[in-house]
Formats: sequence, C-alpha cells, structure tokens
Amino acid sequence: MKRIKFTLALSLVVVAISANLSAQDTNTDNHTVTISVPEVALVDIEPAANKNITLGFTAPTEAGLPVTPTGTDNTLWLNYSSIKSVADATRNVSVKVNAIIPGIDIRVTAAAATGAGGGTLGTPSAQLTLSAADQTIISGIGSAYTGDGANNGHNLTYALAPGSGYWNSSQLCRSGSHCNSCRYSYLHHFG
Repeated sequence: MKRIKFTLALSLVVVAISANLSAQDTNTDNHTVTISVPEVALVDIEPAANKNITLGFTAPTEAGLPVTPTGTDNTLWLNYSSIKSVADATRNVSVKVNAIIPGIDIRVTAAAATGAGGGTLGTPSAQLTLSAADQTIISGIGSAYTGDGANNGHNLTYALAPGSGYWNSSQLCRSGSHCNSCRYSYLHHFG
C-alpha cells in the first residue's frame, strides 16, 4: 500500500510539474510591429528669404535697334518631398503664371536635380514658356526628396523673350513694372 501511495504521489508530482512546465515561456516568441508611412506631397521654392526675382529689358543706345532682355536669373531652387500612394505610379510638378504680359514671354528651365536628396527624383522638361495653364516642369517623381534650401533640388533659370505680337504697338507699351506670380504644384499621374 505504501508503494501505491508513493507511486500515486510521485505520479501527481510529475503531472503537476509537467502542467507547470507547459505554462512556462518557450524558447521563441513574437509580436506585431505596425509601421505607418504618410503620403507626402510638398513643394517649395528656395531661398525662402528672397524668392522674388526681377527681369527686364535694356533700352538701345542707337536708333533703329530693339530693346533687349537683360539676361537670366538662376537664383531659385525647386525643392520637393514625395511619398507617393500605391495608386500613384509617379507624380509631376507643374508651373503656371497668374497673368500673361502681352508681347513678352517668361521662360523657365529646370536643371537636373542636384544636392543632398534621394529616391526617385523627377526629370525636368525642356524650357517652358509660362502660361496661365498648368505645364509639367518636373515629371516621373516617385518617393523622393531633393534636400532643402539653395543648391538642392532643381535649379530654375528664368529669362524673358519677345513674345508673339512683340512689336505690335497695341501690346508693347511702357507701363511700369508688371508683377506676375508663378505657382508650382504637384499634379498626380495615375497609371
């Protein structure tokens, strides 16, 4: 009988220990890490402190010669940050002006991206003659960033040129300064 009690007691101890062992930690475990990536579409012209430019024409010094554009301005830089959505194959940046100056074309050229950026940076278009309609100046932007500030992103070169009707006397008049606003914005490209 002692032997049965001892065997029964030992069996109960083994069952208790094995039940306790199955409740213990194992040599592996896991958990979930959720990562949230926001969609980003930011565009900026740098340097922020002075992004207004002045272009003009020079009067001739000899009768019979035309006025000539005074040159170009390449002090501005286009910066952007982009995290595209799954639905967007790529993004584009467009540009337009708020008003056309009769007889005068404002032209802009974006250089290839340089500086501290990374990712799928966009490709600049050829020189654009600005209009009141959106025109793509940078295309094919994926998830990317150009870096911030001057000397990062796409350098912009502005120039004036005689437009259609330039010498039409009803269009070309000295009327003081003209202020135009250039607007850069993202346009989504689906597909």
